[in-house]
Amino acid sequence: MNKKPETQTAPKSPTTQTERRGNRRCHITQLMRIRPSDPKKPQFEDLRGSMSVSRSGVYFQTSEPGYEVGLRLFVTMPYSNDPASLNREYLAEVVRRDVLPTGMFGIGIKILMEMGVQHSYNFGASTPF
Repeated sequence: MNKKPETQTAPKSPTTQTERRGNRRCHITQLMRIRPSDPKKPQFEDLRGSMSVSRSGVYFQTSEPGYEVGLRLFVTMPYSNDPASLNREYLAEVVRRDVLPTGMFGIGIKILMEMGVQHSYNFGASTPF
């Protein structure tokens, strides 16, 4: 009787990728208004909902092809056209651009600085003073 010795191997643990993010992400949807800050670049205005938000960045999907890594943006978030809303505007930079199987693009932006609060009320000519 030749009995083979049993070899025991430690169970393989699933390979985990090291988390490189400095801040945790929240999967929330916030409406944003996004436009390029460079007047030499083709201009567009994109209204999109965020997919993932952290203290220093946002990830969203778009059909707008004008995004490229390194592009500086003005991002108003959360965005509302309600006259009483206070919208915050930020300067941001595209740090990631994924081509998705749906034909859309996944865009990751890094918030560089807050520009200030943007008021959306309108003082049209019909407003009496």
